[in-house]
Amino acid sequence: MKTVTESLLINKKFTGLITGMRIPKDYFITSGIGESDIAVHAGSYHLALKDAGIERCNIITYSSILPAIANRIEKTDELTHGAVMETITACSNSTKGKRATAGIVFGWLYNKMTGKKYGGLVCEYNGDYTEDETKKSLMMSLNELYVNGFEEEYELKDIEIHTKSILPNKKFGTALVALCFVNYVYPILGVSK
Repeated sequence: MKTVTESLLINKKFTGLITGMRIPKDYFITSGIGESDIAVHAGSYHLALKDAGIERCNIITYSSILPAIANRIEKTDELTHGAVMETITACSNSTKGKRATAGIVFGWLYNKMTGKKYGGLVCEYNGDYTEDETKKSLMMSLNELYVNGFEEEYELKDIEIHTKSILPNKKFGTALVALCFVNYVYPILGVSK
């Protein structure tokens, strides 16, 4: 037996909006650390999410590009338990006595001719550097992206760096920094007929 949607599609009676790829809009930045004697995923990682205030969400990670419409907001505590939260995340896991450091750097590209914001570049670090070493590494990564594809046409400005580090006393430790999207724009391209 066919579903209602399958029947409508077969009979070509189905109409609806055609949307373009959704564009992340508002975001906040958070960070956290956690340690556990039990596990990483259901232990130190979850506790780092809790410290960051996003443990109620199912986390999905993106690669590292910000659209021009992205707008930073204050962190919200009004997150629905079980909601999907899409993020750009740096996450480092370690073991007792070994440092875990996570960091994110991002900057905005502006057209050199018009001054119009084009979008943003983001780089993540996941490793065992100190926070100062992490900041240097992040800036080198961001500069490499900028020089190899954007330098001719765009100016890179408004750079921010966020880091978090832990030297766990327990068996496992996690440090994370996350840029968390809370809503999206869906461009409407037309109506199907």
